[in-house]
Amino acid sequence: MRVSFCQALLAGAIVINLLILYYVSRTQQQMMERRREQGKGAKRAGMADPGGLGAGVGLGAVGLAGVVGGGGVNMVGVGGGVKGEVSSRGGAPRVTVLLREFEDFENYVGEVARSFLRQRPDLPFLAVADVPPYPPLALPEGGGARLLVLAPSPDLPPQANRPEFHVQTEFILLVPDGVELEHGRQVEHLIRELEGEGGGAVRLVAAPVLMRSSVQCLHLRVSLREWTATYSAAASGSSGSVCTALSGDAVVLLRAEDLFNLSMPLRRPLFASLFVQTALRGWRVKLLEAPCFTAGRRPLFSSAHNQWKAESRHKEAMAELMRSFGLKRVLHADGREQWFGCSKETARCFGTVRDDTPDYLYLDRWTPPCCLRALRDTTKYVISVLEGAGVRYWLEGGSLLGAARHQDIIPWDYDVDLGIYLEDIPNCDQLRGLDSGSLVDSHGYVWERAVEGDFYRVQYSETNHLHVDLWPFYTRNGVMTKDTWTEHKQDVEFPEHFLQPLVPMPFAGLTVYAPNNHRAFLELKFGQGVIENPQYPNPARKRLDQSHL
Repeated sequence: MRVSFCQALLAGAIVINLLILYYVSRTQQQMMERRREQGKGAKRAGMADPGGLGAGVGLGAVGLAGVVGGGGVNMVGVGGGVKGEVSSRGGAPRVTVLLREFEDFENYVGEVARSFLRQRPDLPFLAVADVPPYPPLALPEGGGARLLVLAPSPDLPPQANRPEFHVQTEFILLVPDGVELEHGRQVEHLIRELEGEGGGAVRLVAAPVLMRSSVQCLHLRVSLREWTATYSAAASGSSGSVCTALSGDAVVLLRAEDLFNLSMPLRRPLFASLFVQTALRGWRVKLLEAPCFTAGRRPLFSSAHNQWKAESRHKEAMAELMRSFGLKRVLHADGREQWFGCSKETARCFGTVRDDTPDYLYLDRWTPPCCLRALRDTTKYVISVLEGAGVRYWLEGGSLLGAARHQDIIPWDYDVDLGIYLEDIPNCDQLRGLDSGSLVDSHGYVWERAVEGDFYRVQYSETNHLHVDLWPFYTRNGVMTKDTWTEHKQDVEFPEHFLQPLVPMPFAGLTVYAPNNHRAFLELKFGQGVIENPQYPNPARKRLDQSHL
């Protein structure tokens, strides 16, 4: 068989790619072996010099251009540590001090580094920034303190910007900007506390920073399915508080292995990012009453403008973090709500729905809370207009089903359905004359004749297309009917006696009108037992896991 030039070229490219893959894999394996050998060497050195602190044992400077401020980071091997001590028996440090939260326009990173290195010159100090700070950091000379830039560079290997390649100590001490180390025993105490937990649920220990915003122990519940994070106050104990999140300024110690097993280990804002991820894993943090660290700078920013600038950046970083985590709503312990989802001025959180299955169901999530809020607001407004105009309406389809189950919208539904009497449409200024086109009313809601069929639709806004559908019915021989029908199984005729009379029913924070025998009405449309047996709209595409209820 003859081999063409293109086939030979393709085969050559495949071989080259395989060689590159082998080289990268082999390089990573060699680095892991080097780490293990370094740990063994530290243990052997510990036998020769028991109890000696010694100098920090390193693998040398990596000399990467992505690490600025001194040519590299000392890659410190994990030694055989004496329980509770900062250094191993062989003198290898067990802790890397890491400062992530600082602003380039005003910071005290250099002072923090000098404070720690003055007390413990053997400890590696690593400042981490997304991009090279400007002005550059004034780090102390001598190799103990380094800067790691996370932004990748096209001329560097991937490990140049990955922090796990620049930290090889057993523990990491996360410190805020402006903090001071008064004596090395503070760090030793934290190590003893963490080791005393024996690898259980407590995977982090923390100590407060005095003269800053008081640190508070909180419980954090994260529901990715509901796109929501909920904070609540935690009770304190005699030996410290154990909880799932912290607010305020604190120094936090955890194992490097745990930190770098998180999907976003050093994302800012650091504490918000860290505790969302640890809470989802069931990890806990122990907040100690002592030792306390001091803040050398109070306040942290010297001018109101810099304070405003830092707060603005924090707000932007928080919004970006919540978007990346898929969290739309945050409930704080003091009752405040923060929203990070859609609004009247932005598009809704999901695109065109196909096969009655919105995209978020495939992610095992339900309707974003911001979308539910918009649907509730639109429903409240539409019902007020209908009632004011004398248009008889009732809950229809899935919305009636939600009222029967939850007194609210079904948690995975994406619109609201109301039935109306066709003969009452002329009473409503917004509906009258909507045979074509649309009407944007004074409140920004969009009233239109739906293009999908013979019904009306009210959208949240011109930008946000969350909507309430209005389905006109008329009476024929005691039966409520229409001239056109959709393919939905619940879109069927029904006896008018269900509407005589209409009865009040709680729904979405309102009292609205519904058929007088909602169970019989729903079972006529959906089948027996529909209230007690929830299911997604199109089980052929995506079925509801009943264990999630």
